[in-house]
Amino acid sequence: MVRRVLSRLVWLALWAGVAAVLFTATPLARLPVLYRLWTQPLQGPLLVPVQDVRPTALSDTWGASRSRGRTHEGIDIFARCGQPVVSATEGIVIGLGENTLGGMTVRVLGPQGSRHYYAHLSRYGPVQAGDHVQAGDVLGYVGNTGNARNTPCHLHYARNPYPYLAR
Repeated sequence: MVRRVLSRLVWLALWAGVAAVLFTATPLARLPVLYRLWTQPLQGPLLVPVQDVRPTALSDTWGASRSRGRTHEGIDIFARCGQPVVSATEGIVIGLGENTLGGMTVRVLGPQGSRHYYAHLSRYGPVQAGDHVQAGDVLGYVGNTGNARNTPCHLHYARNPYPYLAR
């Protein structure tokens, strides 16, 4: 019962993001892209979302302990400050914004309804909510915003993407 309610809440949140995209862009122009993305499987290997970083340089830090009893929900990709952050997949930008943990962030809805979260950016690239992006399009630049302000520059890339990136 609880699992079903949580599942429905997750779907509701996802469709709320999709609805936001539809109302920030020309709705009819985005429907074919959304349908194709929704029905297209998410397959690896994905593009490493920091330019000039090779998959062999990645470490799987999913689940590592963090402050206040949290666990790490993503991987950190360390790179030079200002290095371009690119979309790992084709998708639609469903949001740009700031929060306490991630600092400057970009969220992309990708294949099979997958959500990709790019955090700790130093600045945004030439994208806005509703934009259709291809793998390799610049979303922003590596930084250390949010709770990473006293750490080396890196991209926090969320969900457990490591199995899709390192092949």
